[in-house]
Amino acid sequence: MLNKFNKIEQTRSIFILKGVIVGLISGVLGSIFRLAVEKMTEYVQNFYVFSQNEPLWLILWGVISVVIALFVGYLIKGQPHITGSGIPQVEGMLEEEVHYRWFPVLWRKFVGGILSVGTGLFLGREGPSIQLGASVGQGLSNMYHSPKYEQKILISSGASAGLAAAFNAPIAAVLFIVEEIHHTFSPLIWLTSLVSAIIANFISLYIFGLQPVLYLGHMQDLPLKYYGLLMILGIILGVLGRLYQKNLLDLPKWFNKLPIPAAFYGIVPLVLVIPIGFYLPQLLGGGNQIILSLEENHFPLLLLLFLFLLRYIFSMISYGSNLPGGIFLPILSLGAILGALFGEFSISYLGVEEYYLKNFIIISMAGYFTAIGKAPLTAIILVTEMVGSINHLMPLGFVSLIAYIVVDLLGGHPIYESLLDRLVSHKKIANTNEKTTIEYPVTAESVLDGYAVRDFSWPKDTLLVAIRREQEDIIPHGDTILQMGDMLIILTDSQHAALVKKELRQKTLIK
Repeated sequence: MLNKFNKIEQTRSIFILKGVIVGLISGVLGSIFRLAVEKMTEYVQNFYVFSQNEPLWLILWGVISVVIALFVGYLIKGQPHITGSGIPQVEGMLEEEVHYRWFPVLWRKFVGGILSVGTGLFLGREGPSIQLGASVGQGLSNMYHSPKYEQKILISSGASAGLAAAFNAPIAAVLFIVEEIHHTFSPLIWLTSLVSAIIANFISLYIFGLQPVLYLGHMQDLPLKYYGLLMILGIILGVLGRLYQKNLLDLPKWFNKLPIPAAFYGIVPLVLVIPIGFYLPQLLGGGNQIILSLEENHFPLLLLLFLFLLRYIFSMISYGSNLPGGIFLPILSLGAILGALFGEFSISYLGVEEYYLKNFIIISMAGYFTAIGKAPLTAIILVTEMVGSINHLMPLGFVSLIAYIVVDLLGGHPIYESLLDRLVSHKKIANTNEKTTIEYPVTAESVLDGYAVRDFSWPKDTLLVAIRREQEDIIPHGDTILQMGDMLIILTDSQHAALVKKELRQKTLIK
């Protein structure tokens, strides 16, 4: 028994060391990517300010924008998996539904992401950062000649490091991997991901400073008497979040009507952003500057409504064009505008004190993100780390819960899961006999708790080979009783792995 525990501790130490290496490389790469995007966006904004006095320069910029679109389109044609945020692709790799080589994706995503996000489009840096980190983890696992389970752990830890470097939110990065990517809790995954995220975050803090990304200063605690307003806000965010999901998933239907190849759809937003940049250069980018300005300026209601509609529509155009860029930050900025809109209305007509405006902004970011991503824990901790205050955890949780329930009742699914389903819906899987193992947990709401192995109707082409219970691996027999907390190790064919997971979720979920 002592030898078994020593072996487990040794395994953890090895993964901690590998997590440090993944975090170091991903942190440096993600920080360079973030710095390049911020500097390019700053230069582009300054150019638009300059062009307001010399508008003829816009002709040259229009030509440059088309050249950028064609170049990024060339990168996409060479490696289609660099399109969009990259999060569905990472999730697909971990579920063995998507396969690509790491280095062509890494350098193309890096260059294409800087050119796409840095030109001022309404895209976020976090999605590309996650895929860059995941590619680092995949590359290192290839160098180590890692088995498949270890490769998945290193890819997950790289993704976590990428998100931590993008937003200085290491705890939210780990939660995102557990809650959004894996949907299960694995000790080795969270431990390695936490190590990578902390290391990457340290590097990012060294470069960008200790101040949180969306620091809004000190906030008053929101009184309980306003929780009725928060319930209304949560309902609104849930409804609008579901609308966002539908519109985002319908984008290919609209873009496919364009008479140009899909790889070059980026021409559309890169040309349309020019008048926005000329008249409103301060609105360019993912939206973090917008969020910071909402509380300072107290915009009129009509202007806030205009800002929301503009950012909503153009973020759809930006993301639907297949350019490398994420939706994390655009979603948070839309949520912040909705919070400011709701807060200003409450201040003007419902007697709410003016200094609570920033509370509504922060709370709404988490609620809107929850409604779209259906990852409430990630949303709550992400916003908390980004604004640098824990005073609002209770209202954040309350609104996120309401928004989650509303979008669930409206039939919404996690947006990245839906994007992955769309990505692989027409993919033909080769008929191979390569075997793989998947891990599936017995959770509190699972019907497997208390079942004998022989009494459950297991999916076809599967074999339960082991049960990991606490620190012990159990070889299962027909009369072995499954317990909550067990991690099931299931052998199946590689091409069936994702379908087996989905079937298990359907069969084991208590209805």
